[in-house]
Amino acid sequence: MDIRRSLSQHSGPRKSPHELARRLAAYVTPETRPEDPVRELELRVADLLGKPAALFFPSGTMAQQVALRVHAERTGRRAFAGHPQTHLHVWENQGYTALHGLRFHPVGDRNELFGLDDLKAVHEPLAAVVFELPQRDIGGVLPAFGDLAAQVRWTRESGAAAHCDGARLWEAQTGYDATFAEIAALFDTVYVSLYKGLEGVRGAVLAGDAETIGQAAVWRRRMGGAIADAWPLAAIALIGMDTNLPRMAEFRRHARAIAEAINADGFAHTTPDVPATPLFHVHLPMSRHDAQKAAQHLTGETGIRLFLYARSNPDPRRCSFEVSIGVSGLEFTPHEVVELIKGLPSRV
Repeated sequence: MDIRRSLSQHSGPRKSPHELARRLAAYVTPETRPEDPVRELELRVADLLGKPAALFFPSGTMAQQVALRVHAERTGRRAFAGHPQTHLHVWENQGYTALHGLRFHPVGDRNELFGLDDLKAVHEPLAAVVFELPQRDIGGVLPAFGDLAAQVRWTRESGAAAHCDGARLWEAQTGYDATFAEIAALFDTVYVSLYKGLEGVRGAVLAGDAETIGQAAVWRRRMGGAIADAWPLAAIALIGMDTNLPRMAEFRRHARAIAEAINADGFAHTTPDVPATPLFHVHLPMSRHDAQKAAQHLTGETGIRLFLYARSNPDPRRCSFEVSIGVSGLEFTPHEVVELIKGLPSRV
């Protein structure tokens, strides 16, 4: 299926091999050594997050499992807590238990952010608490900074480590009156993704104190992640840090304008009503199967990809989809997005 334009960050012309190779060719020089991009990336992320050390991983799945394994080894505890919809539990085939023998303790309601009282209700010694910023699967919402600080304080007082699932931390920072370093200072370890908002290929970076990152390097090698030729992944990510990272506030403004237009029209609605970050969900008065069929027809007829997939709803007559605004999303006006959404029922 030929995709000419995409509201989704994760598909479309900007993610094509040709486009990525073009950007890479503009970055690499005859003097670039294979180890240079990886080392530069680790140093830049550590500096931006205000952490003593950082380590490249070929995937975020590996980075987060390694972080939890290190915290478990340090504390002698095998359980970690997080939101019921945490990526580690929902999207990764429970690798934390299959590979590392860890247990997951869900905290709070699956459709809301967890709070301090939810954490206090956990009566199991924890190795770590995972804080996902923003909480993707419930609309990209963020806890208030003061609430987050209080939750981290309780975590530390309970003897657990505080880990930030910052796959979208680049976007989350736009929702706080705080720098990346001020946000990261709350946590013992922070993971950031290289291929979402930064439009890289794949990969992740884990940041923390030197001892933790040193132990993480051992587990990275054990899991096969110490790849020798990671420089293309790191180089593309460095380009994203130069070009996309300074535009995150612009992406959030556009996301808010699109959400406002959708809510004003009334056919669909968004959660949250006013996005805290460039990420939000659109709720449709259609079944998931009809929405996906309509979106496929839209792409086939116009070359426009509106979303990757529709999410189910307890009410089978409704569904939702995720919008994450990046460079490609700026090509769509709020009015155009509203018209595309309203036109979905006619394309079933």
